[in-house]
Amino acid sequence: MFSDRSNLSRRRFLSNFAFASTAIATGVGSWVVRPDWANAASDPIKVGIATDLTGPIGYAGNADANVAKMVIKEINDAGGLLGRPLELFIEDTASNESVAVGNVRKLIQRDKVDLVLGGITSSMRNAIKDVIVARGKTLYIYPQLYEGKECTPYLFCTGPTPAQQCDEFIPWLIKNGGKRFALPSANYVWPHTLNVYARKVIEANGGEVIFEEYYPLDQIDFSATVNRVISNKVDVVFNTVIPPGVGPFFKQLYEAGFLKNGGRLSCVYYDENTLNINQAAEIEGLASCLDYFKALTPEDPFSAKLQATYEKQFPGTFLFAAGSAATGTYRGLKLWEAAVKEAGKVDRDAVAAALDHAKIAEGPGGPAEMVPGKRHCKMKMYTAVAKGGNYEIVARSAGLVDPKEC
Repeated sequence: MFSDRSNLSRRRFLSNFAFASTAIATGVGSWVVRPDWANAASDPIKVGIATDLTGPIGYAGNADANVAKMVIKEINDAGGLLGRPLELFIEDTASNESVAVGNVRKLIQRDKVDLVLGGITSSMRNAIKDVIVARGKTLYIYPQLYEGKECTPYLFCTGPTPAQQCDEFIPWLIKNGGKRFALPSANYVWPHTLNVYARKVIEANGGEVIFEEYYPLDQIDFSATVNRVISNKVDVVFNTVIPPGVGPFFKQLYEAGFLKNGGRLSCVYYDENTLNINQAAEIEGLASCLDYFKALTPEDPFSAKLQATYEKQFPGTFLFAAGSAATGTYRGLKLWEAAVKEAGKVDRDAVAAALDHAKIAEGPGGPAEMVPGKRHCKMKMYTAVAKGGNYEIVARSAGLVDPKEC
């Protein structure tokens, strides 16, 4: 879903493992991290991360890998899990499904991990889930916001769903933007499925979809779309165009006077990472709805501590942000930790049974809990608006929001 900043060099990637006594490259895009106290006799629990370290959304994947390192370090520093150290195995899915399938097989067949967490786009999840769950008979946690409708056994989702992102956000957009919506979209599964849900919510709240269009993922000329937005007097652009196209699209809308004339931009994957794609003026007033924004830290001590810990361990451009799945990665690993503790073992069936109702009292943006029988997560949701290159929280859910899935 995100922009192509730059590929991460092996040297820079390895430097991010400074906390560990042993960070071993075991092949191109393959890494294993062991804590200081792990040894051959300690029977480690193995955690696999499959995420985009390189490719068009590599900066999001690197943030997710960093969060995994942070959480695994925290667990190991506290004595491990069930008295055993955790070993972290990381494979690059490279924003390429065919590469990802081969690398994920390494986690299952070579490394024999007890859990796989990762995947950013829905096409990536669909490509690797059978390798993990059906053929690999391994537990899989998918951490990203997505279009819903994923009800595969042994696959748990810890990012927001359309109900969590749309049910309160779209009425806010109608009140604070207008009733005439355009749905410009990238042509793949997430926008298509999300737009079906969004359209229902828009129309149920008295709004109207003026047009809904789909474009190739690499399209960067949106002059015809911009003309349709302006000529049809669209109030709200509910965007699901993704990088590399989203930056040029927003810039072209700005230059056509959409914002100056009172138009409202909205994009539910936009977080602190993606704010930097455009100049601040080009996206002033852009509204997003996510489970966490850094703007929450002054009021939420746990989120502030978590944010500070991440920034200390991983300073640089890979930000701890919700749209990049960093929050879903944290939430997923902590819910899994709680489930393993309850199960007393890492057997897939036992952990899945415990994970089905797992809860955490603290997390980025607040507590979270799995909905029994649904394999999706309740969480708090926040609406934020871009102002001067930063986010300002303008609305929040009253409590944990149900994902309404499965």
